Amino acid sequence: MTVRIIPRLEIKGPNLVKGIRFEGLRVLGKPEVFAKHYYAAGADELIYIDAVASLYGRNSLLDIVERTAAETFVPLTVGGGLRSLDDIREVLRAGADKVAINTAAVQNPQLIREAARKFGSSTIVANIEFIHHGDGKYEAYTDFGRESTGIDAYDWALKAAEQGAGEILLVSIDRDGRGVGYDLDLTRRIAEAVPIPIIAGGGAGTPKQVEEVIRQGGADAVSLASMLHYNMIKTLPQDDEAFEGEGNTEFLRKGGGAIKLADCGIGDLKAFLNAENIGVREAA
Repeated sequence: MTVRIIPRLEIKGPNLVKGIRFEGLRVLGKPEVFAKHYYAAGADELIYIDAVASLYGRNSLLDIVERTAAETFVPLTVGGGLRSLDDIREVLRAGADKVAINTAAVQNPQLIREAARKFGSSTIVANIEFIHHGDGKYEAYTDFGRESTGIDAYDWALKAAEQGAGEILLVSIDRDGRGVGYDLDLTRRIAEAVPIPIIAGGGAGTPKQVEEVIRQGGADAVSLASMLHYNMIKTLPQDDEAFEGEGNTEFLRKGGGAIKLADCGIGDLKAFLNAENIGVREAA
């Protein structure tokens, strides 16, 4: 099995943003520029999430998706604000290869089945954002982590797979952006229970933590954001077009405050995993 390395780009308006626990979103730069860099560095896929789409009831990434699809040639997954088959069709026509559905699927699980029948199961990714509560329970959240559902995240993952989802994107809200590692327990439980691939997201701070979620969590792919974004910002010139007109890059160049992340790009991560006998596609 070859494990996929997938940068996750959260987008607000025309900008790539990143926060901690899905809050305090800071502008990083232009998503198309980051995506092009990650593609050249050897990313296996890309994920675009419209961070504010659910607030407005629509996905606003069509132009960005079109520009990205014209310059990168790896699978592109797009999520946020997709509420109908027409919404999904529109994003796919813009150049996306897959769609990630969360809020609308929780409200109407039948949407996963209908979309899988219409566009193919491999096109539909169930995006499960969750919080691990103090009582040991894992709760699924919607609207980019804003809305509690009362639904058990493990149960929802099983139902999403039964409805026909081709993959599950499993993202820990409480670990997001903190560099403390993935949630191994829930990832492992779901990976063992469903017959479809699991993309683990939320919490990556070091290559070792990525190895752990693959070996101990059974993840088929890993989604990374802060660790890759911060590394890119440190390595590109300050006058690079990715940062034109942005005001938060100094914070990020200094390591994002108290958050500790490994100085690691895609090539470094793949070299580490290869050395640990984990199969990955060769980096560029």
